[in-house]
Amino acid sequence: MSEAPQQEAQEADGTDGRPGPVIALRAGAGPRPLRVEAVPDTARVHAVPGVPEVEVWPGRPQPLGARFHIGPDGLPGTNFAMWAGGAEAVELCLFDDEGQETRRLLTDQTHQIWHGFVPGIRPGQRYGYRVHGRWDPWTGARWNPAKLLLDPYARAVDGEFALPPEVYAHVRDWPEPEVADTVRDNRDSAPFVPKGVVVDDRYDWSEDRRPKTPWADSVIYEMNVRGFTKTHPGIPEELRGTYAGLAHPAAVEHLVRLGVTAVELLPVHQFASEDHLQRRGLANYWGYNSIGYFAPHAAYAASGTRGQQVGEFKRMVRGLHDAGIEVILDVVYNHTAEGSELGPTLSLRGIDNRGYYRVQDDPRRYADYTGCGNTLAVVQPHVLRLITDSLRYWVTEMGVDGFRFDLAAALARSMHDVDMLSPFLAVIAQDPVLSRVKLIAEPWDIGSGGYQVGAFPPLWTEWNDRYRDAVRDFWRGAHPDVRDLGYRLSGSSDLYAHNGRRPYASVNFITAHDGFTLRDLVTYERKHNEANGEDNRDGTNDNRSWNCGYEGETSDPAVVPLRRRQLRNLLGTLLLSTGVPMLVAGDEMGRTQGGNNNAYCQDNPIGWVDWSLLEDRPGNEGWRSLFDLTSRLISLRRRHPVLRRHAFFSGRPQHPGGLRDLAWFNTRGREMTEEDWYAPTATLGMFLSGRDIPRRDRKGRPVVDDSFLLVLHSSSQPMRFTLPGRPWAKEYEVVVDTALEDQSDGPEARYPAGGCVTLRGRSLMLMRAVPVGRAGVVAVP
Repeated sequence: MSEAPQQEAQEADGTDGRPGPVIALRAGAGPRPLRVEAVPDTARVHAVPGVPEVEVWPGRPQPLGARFHIGPDGLPGTNFAMWAGGAEAVELCLFDDEGQETRRLLTDQTHQIWHGFVPGIRPGQRYGYRVHGRWDPWTGARWNPAKLLLDPYARAVDGEFALPPEVYAHVRDWPEPEVADTVRDNRDSAPFVPKGVVVDDRYDWSEDRRPKTPWADSVIYEMNVRGFTKTHPGIPEELRGTYAGLAHPAAVEHLVRLGVTAVELLPVHQFASEDHLQRRGLANYWGYNSIGYFAPHAAYAASGTRGQQVGEFKRMVRGLHDAGIEVILDVVYNHTAEGSELGPTLSLRGIDNRGYYRVQDDPRRYADYTGCGNTLAVVQPHVLRLITDSLRYWVTEMGVDGFRFDLAAALARSMHDVDMLSPFLAVIAQDPVLSRVKLIAEPWDIGSGGYQVGAFPPLWTEWNDRYRDAVRDFWRGAHPDVRDLGYRLSGSSDLYAHNGRRPYASVNFITAHDGFTLRDLVTYERKHNEANGEDNRDGTNDNRSWNCGYEGETSDPAVVPLRRRQLRNLLGTLLLSTGVPMLVAGDEMGRTQGGNNNAYCQDNPIGWVDWSLLEDRPGNEGWRSLFDLTSRLISLRRRHPVLRRHAFFSGRPQHPGGLRDLAWFNTRGREMTEEDWYAPTATLGMFLSGRDIPRRDRKGRPVVDDSFLLVLHSSSQPMRFTLPGRPWAKEYEVVVDTALEDQSDGPEARYPAGGCVTLRGRSLMLMRAVPVGRAGVVAVP
């Protein structure tokens, strides 16, 4: 290459008789002119059995995608439309059941959308595209018609993504790797890539009733569709790991018994596994590698992949709605499975590389704010439309109730910097469909200025990792004081109150799919990711965990009870804090990943929920009681609006003669002073006044509830805590005490106001405050 910088791009003969690579070379400061391969004279290579021999009619540019309907003269068929801005020609490719291909040229173009109506094409038909244009990677042009491309608007995908050399638009194994991405590979990729499927969109949603759970009342349960159902003994084996399995009564019953109001599904958009995983015999299990933003991931379907997955997904949503459970999708619009410029060409790269992806000043290279090789160019109108069309589709036609946006800061970037007035956020805010569903931001990316916790606009809620870190640090004894903990327990007003947001803007979590499980958080101090095949280099080293004195599983009678108590402490803190709690599937019954804190490629028992933990057998002691405690805490939260605040605490009475709505107490039973907040302490008392809630019910009546005192004690030594005296309460009734292993019947201890209660080392206690002169109040939900 370096010896001939003036050489024109040329095509060499391949040794197998096929065309060889096209080489893009630079001469001087600019790219050399490149020969563009001509479009075939005929659009039809050979006929597909059963497809009428007719020309492609003009069709319509809207809507995008493949839409089956009745066309001109009453003939049924499918309209195909795809944006391909800089393309010179677009071929529609149809495939029969044997994989034979028929190509049809789309000759009509409207505003850079190529379109055509093909009579006789019905649901179940498989298809793809070949897009022609310049091959000049030096300027970001990467068209290669030898590569079959997935329709970005495909509503179903049939086939699996393998990554042999043929699916790369460049010669992947070129002997000079530094320029490999500039050498075009002319081998046909069609035999090796999945195809889009024409689907029948009809579905009767008339009997569906969306739960529409208010944010303040929500309890989110994060899960992987496959991992949650894969080993469930109550689900028929043929349905395990599928949408139908999640809709099965046995799966729904667990969710209902637990009391969660929404499931947050790890990505269910069609996704692909990365090359480095496939080479190691692993797969992308979490799914954060999307390639089809309209298609439910086909591998999760029990009923088939020729469009059946769409109906199966809809029935799953309908079944969860019937149980009062919302469906939130974890969506990955920040990058795609095509990776860096060295990645495969599966869809967007081959349609219009510079039109879909952010590139650097050197347009051969991608701008990568995601750590995954590429970043979608959301500032481009057609990319923004792709994302919003996808979101609206999942709401209006697939029935979902909201979204959690992976690396949302990348979507909020304008040209370079994160901008809370960016096109993406502005479009979402005014959209009549999307502005009314649940929107959760993962408020960071890996680029400069990408950490944006607390910065998203009022419509959004956020994953609050500062809550996670503060709670982990407190219970492992790493906090010098309790200032940060106080903010996190009370809704993080320091992060969210400044721009009119509410406490439910904070999605509180201690664990998530990414990191240790709750059980591993108290069992391991170091990650153990050897099974991932990356020499334990992957995954974070900042776990903020404590193994209670022994690394890994043990039967030591001094360690096991402490770990169980720590689990109860963590769950109690999460579910009694102000904000929206998020649990991770299996944490309620002690699921472990064996210390793996990055199980993204573990589609096996490491990553699956272990349902045997709920069985009555040796070694399982305590896991059933942990589930029962979690369910009891969620029920307690549901019954008491003082635990589900719609507005931030003011620290003042809401009416004359009332108590402050929030008060903090030290171990002496006195209200915290500024000096107390800065002093080293491991104990904090939080009084929540149920008679001073700034909220009215639907009929305008004040919402009144019990008052509670929550005391958290993270020291290993017992502590005598003086209970606040009058006027705060007459006496206190213990509701939850994490020092107790079994709380199925609930503690019944009562203590007079002004008296002392002894807190066991590392424990949490919730007490109901009996008002002075009253026996109690009844909550108005």
